[in-house]
Amino acid sequence: MNKQSIPYTMLFTFLISFLFVLLLSFAHQGTAPLVQRNREIARQRSVLAAIGISVTEEEEIRRRFSEVEQLEREGMTLFRSEVEGRTVYAKEFSGAGLWGPISGVLAVRSDLERTVGLEIVDQNETPGLGGRITEQWFKDQLRDLRIVDGTVRVGPPGEGTTDKEDGMIDAVTGATRTSESMGTILHREIRRIAEAVGEEI
Repeated sequence: MNKQSIPYTMLFTFLISFLFVLLLSFAHQGTAPLVQRNREIARQRSVLAAIGISVTEEEEIRRRFSEVEQLEREGMTLFRSEVEGRTVYAKEFSGAGLWGPISGVLAVRSDLERTVGLEIVDQNETPGLGGRITEQWFKDQLRDLRIVDGTVRVGPPGEGTTDKEDGMIDAVTGATRTSESMGTILHREIRRIAEAVGEEI
């Protein structure tokens, strides 16, 4: 076959493409269990971090997570744990951001008077703007924040409020829509947790 001919070029391109697709498929199948395990560990670490348990080693994450009770309430999974003598509930969430879904874990005290913590698991917001919701200063605002009238409000932009009694967090500068989305998500998730655990309070 003439190497300069169109059929040869097409056959060569097809064979090379097929070979790469085959190798990629084998690589995907071979690493799928590892990817799934890493996702589960990341999920468990996020739940633990939200409820106030900071661990990084895989075995310790698995051990501590096994001590967290999982409850089915109102069609959702809640996580319940005793942390520093208080009962804490956590819930995974997903809500609309500016550019895509924002998913994470929100934890509150069982009396629903204060948040315990927030972890952002995944988001597609603009880096340096809305993407700053993953930064520690933003998440720290939800540590021991008083819940006022059943919600947490998002105030004007800032660098992270230190007032834990007003039920308000600072918005991210230059990310109004993302901040509004976080406010909506937090309000909705606090309400859902309250509805789910109301009979146990």
